[in-house]
Amino acid sequence: MRDLDEMGPVDYIVVEFPGDKPRGEGLNLLLDLVDQGLIRIIDLAFVRKDHDGSVDAVAIGDLGGDDELDLTVFEGASSGILGTDDVEAAGLTLQPGSTAAVLVYENVWAAPLAVALRRAGAQLVATGRIPIQGILAALDAAEAAEPATARKG
Repeated sequence: MRDLDEMGPVDYIVVEFPGDKPRGEGLNLLLDLVDQGLIRIIDLAFVRKDHDGSVDAVAIGDLGGDDELDLTVFEGASSGILGTDDVEAAGLTLQPGSTAAVLVYENVWAAPLAVALRRAGAQLVATGRIPIQGILAALDAAEAAEPATARKG
């Protein structure tokens, strides 16, 4: 791990894939973000929810992979921040018969800003993310609320 005082914000995401293994195209883009220095993978784990509702962590080597990506490139992406309980909790949110990637990553691109703010005594007091479905719904609601004359012009 890098010096914590020099790190950018750290986020996590859980990405659900239908079926028993992730497809390569999205994971190739993850590698591109790392190669560009935009993010740094801190932890990456996979979890599967069986049709009976049971949840199990899945070793990267057990996922196989497709012709687009050799998943073994992600082996060893573990700092210990992401615990077994976290992976199991993520698995409970999945649809039966699906697999998910649980990713903890540093926003390297934001590190200089984060460091400067911390040195100035600032602290992050809230964070959030708006899913694309929420943005679309908000735009639809705003458009529906516009007066008819505003839409004509």
